[in-house]
Amino acid sequence: MLRVLVLEDDDDLRAILCELLSLSGADACVGVRSFEELRHKSAEALGCGLALLDINLGAGVPSGLDAHRWLKDEGFAGRTVFLTGHARSHPLVREALELTHVQVLSKPIESKVLLELVGSVSHGTGTA
Repeated sequence: MLRVLVLEDDDDLRAILCELLSLSGADACVGVRSFEELRHKSAEALGCGLALLDINLGAGVPSGLDAHRWLKDEGFAGRTVFLTGHARSHPLVREALELTHVQVLSKPIESKVLLELVGSVSHGTGTA
């Protein structure tokens, strides 16, 4: 059973991602809009095998990178994929690209890519 965490501040995009993940074979989607909401749903989030984290959640609030660090500190063992609409030269994107065992994908993400992510994590070939 694959559960996916989606941290995305855009309500419509989060809903679409969860729907596409479900159609791609994910059994459940834990959708949250902020780092604070993520912490409130920690038990559900930590049980996920894949985390799709928006890198930039807005000015003056914790980023997807902060969420990634928190998840790892809490024992998250799943695969992390960052989503961004920013150029690779953006400071948060550069920081994400320097991390090991993560992937950075540009928005909009193609449904084919989601299908491949779900398949690789479900079959144990993409966990890091």
